[in-house]
Amino acid sequence: MLVGVLVVTGCQVIQRQVADAQVVHITLWQGVNPPPNRDVLQKLVDKFNQTHPKIQVESLYVGQQDQQMPKILAAVVGNAPPDLLWYNPTIAGQLVELDALTPLDELLENSPIKDEIDPTLFTSMEYEGKIWSVPFATNNVGVFYRPSLFKAAGIEKLPRTWQELRQVAKKLTRDTNGDGQIDSYGMLLPLGKGEFTVFTWLPFMWSGGGELIGGESQQAASVNLKDNQGAIAALQFWHDLIADGAAMLSEPERGYEINALVSGKVAMQVTGPWSLGEFQQSGVDFGVFPIPIQQNPATSIGGENLFLFKTTPKQQQAAFKFAEYAVSEAFQTELALGTGYLPVNLKSRKSAKYQTFTEKFPQLKVFLDQAKYGRSRPIFPNYTRISDNLGRAIESVLLGKNSPTEALNITQQRLDLIFK
Repeated sequence: MLVGVLVVTGCQVIQRQVADAQVVHITLWQGVNPPPNRDVLQKLVDKFNQTHPKIQVESLYVGQQDQQMPKILAAVVGNAPPDLLWYNPTIAGQLVELDALTPLDELLENSPIKDEIDPTLFTSMEYEGKIWSVPFATNNVGVFYRPSLFKAAGIEKLPRTWQELRQVAKKLTRDTNGDGQIDSYGMLLPLGKGEFTVFTWLPFMWSGGGELIGGESQQAASVNLKDNQGAIAALQFWHDLIADGAAMLSEPERGYEINALVSGKVAMQVTGPWSLGEFQQSGVDFGVFPIPIQQNPATSIGGENLFLFKTTPKQQQAAFKFAEYAVSEAFQTELALGTGYLPVNLKSRKSAKYQTFTEKFPQLKVFLDQAKYGRSRPIFPNYTRISDNLGRAIESVLLGKNSPTEALNITQQRLDLIFK
């Protein structure tokens, strides 16, 4: 009997080991914020794991994107990358140069999800004629505001131009209790040199008639900041809001947080639909209007894509299976309803569930309508160096260290040294 029990037990252990060996474990590195949005993603990952017992995905939060970069590069150099990376598309050129990514052209060509992806997003997936990622979610930036604060300040018309925005910001900056201290500022501007600052500033540069790249070139060396009148005008406008006393700066590198807007410390803030969940939970009143215009309507197209690293054929196949799931109608609809992100899947946008959601939250229609004016950040190696130096220029102007022209000239000199 004892021998029989041991044999049976041993067989069961072996069977479990064999079963475990057949499960493919893949890792997803992501920086989804705020935390409630991360919870939505985890629930969707759990659902995938339940319905795909032979593939198990572990979703790991590895910090904001500026914090992720050293980890990503160290993992690639150390030949220990994740299977999937959630990151904005600008990283593609750098990772392709490092020969770290799996091209997805053939996999996508044979996948039903290709025809469901918003065609305007394909430019964010491509680099040098090949597809390197699939979109996870998309967004753009607008101005969230507190209607109750507008009403209290006697403002009935939403600003449509830079001049009107500046005037409204002044009216919204108020000492409400008469103690001589400002209780509510008109606007919050992001302090810091990180990508979020650059991402939310670029629409103002584009609206002012500026371009980041000279001519048709998509090379880093063609970045054009010196004597860039649109960039100078956009920096001057942000500087003027601070000089007027009508805007306050965020905590360093925390410009994506909406605490000050929710509490009423500020009345307006440039952010995107990913903030919708936080506003829902807060219970405060809120609205959205498009980025005000100087010369042209403009906004930054944001969102993150999923990149597949070169690992093993088995791992890559499993990783693409999850990528297909992430682009699917069901995933995109649940992600949009839980976070406010705009769906990348066309069927999801047209679904009854999502249409009902946008009727409930008409603020989302601003982002959907504004998307046609959206511009993507360039995809080429060392975009992060450009963004970092441009962020330094924005920060120095907001802190009063340099004039817009001085800051951009210094930045151009640095970039010329790097790329030429």
